[in-house]
Amino acid sequence: MENNFPSTRQTLPAHTGGLLLIDKPQNFTSSDIVAIARYVLHTKCIGHSGTLDPMATGLLILLVQRRATRLQNQFLKLDKVYQATLKLGIETDTWDAQGTVLQTKKVPALSLAQIQTAAQQLTGEVRQQIPPFSAKKINGRKMYDLAREGALKEERFNTVKIFAWKDISFDGKDTISFTLHCACGTYVRSVARQLAQLLGTTGHLTALRRLSIGPFSVENAFDGNKLKTTPQAEIVKFLQEPVL
Repeated sequence: MENNFPSTRQTLPAHTGGLLLIDKPQNFTSSDIVAIARYVLHTKCIGHSGTLDPMATGLLILLVQRRATRLQNQFLKLDKVYQATLKLGIETDTWDAQGTVLQTKKVPALSLAQIQTAAQQLTGEVRQQIPPFSAKKINGRKMYDLAREGALKEERFNTVKIFAWKDISFDGKDTISFTLHCACGTYVRSVARQLAQLLGTTGHLTALRRLSIGPFSVENAFDGNKLKTTPQAEIVKFLQEPVL
């Protein structure tokens, strides 16, 4: 990242703070956004309410100052809604478009009805594999670091809740788009891969956007592309009370 930050900053008073809704751009990590916000707001006390992968865009809630960060667990538990695009027939090591291709597999002739039926099988409580390239920690180390080193020796799983699949569409060839309403802890990359497997092939995500977290919508978020060039005083105006 370039260091073209605003030059005029004041330390953010401890009694201020709250929620800062950010529309995260692609190719930024959640940690990148937190680092920029810490610099611009001139405070180290900033966390977030759930990681977004570098490829993903959309809502990232920053918790600014102690009055917000102390509520982090409450915000982490909120349901989420994602919009995603799945490319069938090609599997990557990261299960998204930023990974290396591992294998290709023929895509069978499919109908929208077949896809909808498969999605229904992945509704309710779903056991999913945690992506090897994820921020999930094992013995204090992130899985993506272990995966890069070839030190990740076994698959890890968790059980999540999928509330609904909406707006499923199919191009008739190899691309499926959908909106997913799910509980915290859900890896959409993993769910999409499971869907592809149920359809007799494999696949990876080519797009992922988080539309909402609990009652908070990306429509009301600050453009993350402008975060590092916007004066501190302007960003402070976007802070919301940390209430659910």
